[in-house]
Order: sequence, then C-alpha cells, then structure tokens
Amino acid sequence: MNRIGLIVVGALVALMLAASTLFVVDQRAMAVVYALGEIKEVIIEPGLKAKLPPPFQNVVFLDRRIQTLDSPETRPIFTAEKKSLVIDWLVKWRIVEPRQFIRNIGTDIRNLESRLSPVVQAAFNEEVTKRDVRGVLSSERERIMNDVRSRLADEAKAFGIEIVDVRIKRVDFVADITDSVYRRMESEDRKSTRLNSSHEWISR
Repeated sequence: MNRIGLIVVGALVALMLAASTLFVVDQRAMAVVYALGEIKEVIIEPGLKAKLPPPFQNVVFLDRRIQTLDSPETRPIFTAEKKSLVIDWLVKWRIVEPRQFIRNIGTDIRNLESRLSPVVQAAFNEEVTKRDVRGVLSSERERIMNDVRSRLADEAKAFGIEIVDVRIKRVDFVADITDSVYRRMESEDRKSTRLNSSHEWISR
C-alpha cells in the first residue's frame, strides 16, 4: 500500500473514532452516558459532547419535554350514588430524575405509559366513588383533578417523573341514566332559584 493509501485509511479510522466519541445533545433532550453498563453521567446542557468509544461508553437520549398520557380505555366508575360513568382523562408529565427513570422504566417512555395508566385510573376510581354525579360534572370537578394529582405524587417520584397536570377531558354516562341525571340537576337548579326568589321577596 502506497503512502497516499495509508493516509486515506488513517483519515477514515480517525473519522470513525471521532464519530464514536462525539455526540450532540439537543436542547429538547438529555443524554445519559453509560460506562460498562452503569450510568456514569447525565448531560442536560445542549451542545457537542465527548465520550469514550464503545464498548467503554455508550450514550442514550431521553426526551425532556412535557409528555401527554391519554386514558387508554374507558372503564366504568361508580359514583357515591352507585351511578356508572366513564371518564376520559389526560396526564401531563416529564422526566426529572433520569437515573431513577432508567432504573425503574428503562429508556422507552412507552414502558412508563403502560405502568402509569392503571395507577391514574385507580386514582380516579378512588376520587369519583366518594362523590355524586353532580360533583363529578361540575362542583367538584377541579377538586377531583387536584386530588388525583396529589395521589400520583409518590408513584411519580418512584418513576423519576413529575406530574405537571391532570385533566378530565370528557364524562359520559350510561344511556339509561343520562336523562334522569340532567333532569334532576335541572330540577335542583330550579328549586334553588325559587328559594332564592322567595328569600328576596320575604326580605322586602
């Protein structure tokens, strides 16, 4: 092999070595550097970074943006009046402890979603069964979402994530009780209006 060939081969080897040791951290992600299977470093500052070549060190990336988990299926929940309803919800979350996240979940956020979904559903079950339909529909809706978020705090910490928000998107009722529920609510509203009018007339 002539001298030019040696130079070309040397340049290719150098490029391959550089490609295996340099990596770019996007501002929307965090980099986790592994050293022989153990987490050595977590990098959150964006930019060009360096590491040892494989197999000495490897790098994986985690999305640091807020993620959305939607209720995967609709399961009936019984209220305090034993009325059956289904709730569509969503949870906003993000990774805050990447080491904890990887130890318990791995590097695929789909693993987190499959484990978090039943936890969220159970929290909604606990909160809804303590309240009547009217409360779920309106008066205690905000309180339910806040209480579910509080219930998820410990589980979220174990997963290495933070629960940013919990929202109820939609509430559906079993067909045979929907009309009666709304009729009762309208009746109570009319009764409340009549009582307020009576009190105003008496005060005059």
